[in-house]
Amino acid sequence: MKRLFTYLITCICILSFVACGSSNDVTDSGGGSGNNGGSSGGNTGKTEAKPRYIWIDASANFPRFADSKENIREDLTKAKNAGFTDIVVDVRPSMGDVLYKTSYTDQITKLDYWTSNGQYKYYERKATWDYLQAFIDIGHELGLKVDAAFNTFTGGCLNPYGLGELGMVFRDATKRSWVTTLNLKQGLTNEMDLTSTNPSDDNYYGTKFLNPCNNDVQEYVLNLIGDLCKYNIDALFLDRCRFDDLQSDFSDVTKEKFLKYLGVSSINFPDDVMAPGTKSAPSSQPKYFKDWLAFRAKTISEFVGKAVAKVRSINSNIKVGVYVGAWYSEYYEMGVNWASTSYDPRNDYPEWANADYHKYGYANRLDFMLLGCYASADNVYGTTEWTMQGFCKEAKKKIGNGVKFAGGPDVGNADGFVNGGANQAVTNSVDACINASDGYFLFDLSQVRQFDYWNSLKQGIDKYLNTIK
Repeated sequence: MKRLFTYLITCICILSFVACGSSNDVTDSGGGSGNNGGSSGGNTGKTEAKPRYIWIDASANFPRFADSKENIREDLTKAKNAGFTDIVVDVRPSMGDVLYKTSYTDQITKLDYWTSNGQYKYYERKATWDYLQAFIDIGHELGLKVDAAFNTFTGGCLNPYGLGELGMVFRDATKRSWVTTLNLKQGLTNEMDLTSTNPSDDNYYGTKFLNPCNNDVQEYVLNLIGDLCKYNIDALFLDRCRFDDLQSDFSDVTKEKFLKYLGVSSINFPDDVMAPGTKSAPSSQPKYFKDWLAFRAKTISEFVGKAVAKVRSINSNIKVGVYVGAWYSEYYEMGVNWASTSYDPRNDYPEWANADYHKYGYANRLDFMLLGCYASADNVYGTTEWTMQGFCKEAKKKIGNGVKFAGGPDVGNADGFVNGGANQAVTNSVDACINASDGYFLFDLSQVRQFDYWNSLKQGIDKYLNTIK
């Protein structure tokens, strides 16, 4: 009886606290079937505001944040004032080392970036304080949720224009077997053998991808995730949780797993799968082409399940999501099916989806998803892919109720954004994406700062918040 009385008093206190809250911005961070979080607002009688995420790329922001907590505080304060609810801090960029404590790889001490006057160079960090912890401390103090972004299947970068190489696969020659093997026109090629630093070359592969089919690679990545989840982060978003492109991976490890998937002892590999140099679905397809695509999607979906389980085993309060490009019609090239299992792509994309492909949609495994709706500045509104709003609408058809997602623009690299001055497109992007999805997502804070889009974002977010009061 005493326990029941205590429980009732606790419930009354909680309800009183929620009802008396002064903020109209009660944010629902969403979640799919695996979500442990649920609504953060309780039953207030008000429409819950959708979350707003701003990405903080490691390289682009490194010169400003690597040695200055004051700069971190200044920009996070601006993000908060503009109406963002979450910051997504990139702590494992594509070069594969990290900006948090772990014993499994090196701490990042330098990263490549472009200066304001167009120079491409390294910035070398001098500070020794914990980079991620600084964002957690400052972000939480400001009332922001602090999420971590994690490049999954990457191990190093051969930076362009001769700048140099960074990452584990360049330090440790024994990890060559972890690096993906491509089915190029000239034959099967380990990415470590591709040494061009000219991005205009056909065989420029600066980012060295790891093979998702390699068990040792998966174990290594899961260990890195495990250490990351010892931090008090609110969510983890897997980035580049995929194959490099359609030409990967054709190593012996992957071949043996594919044979097991097919249930056969041998095939004419790789010719029965894909002709050398194939970059998109051919009209005339080898015998096992679509099976190969389904197998790759299965590999990624199952790894996502392992990553979710790893996070849950350490801290069940951390939500797990992914960042993906919104161009689903082409994403089969990366070995990823980010749709719900209830969506069958054969109806829309019979040229590459077979009867099994839908089984390996991974949306239902997640708590949330960030969708890069990277259309040009003059394609904010629309109903199809390559418009921001259309990307979100199409994603809704494919994801259904599998998981909540937030879509949004790249305000620095997409056409019409590169040189700044796209203030109206930035403002409109909030309306177009947040009302067609379950939130708003923006890449990247560095360009918001560079082109001073803070007020443009605030206008868009305030307009949205005023519709739900």
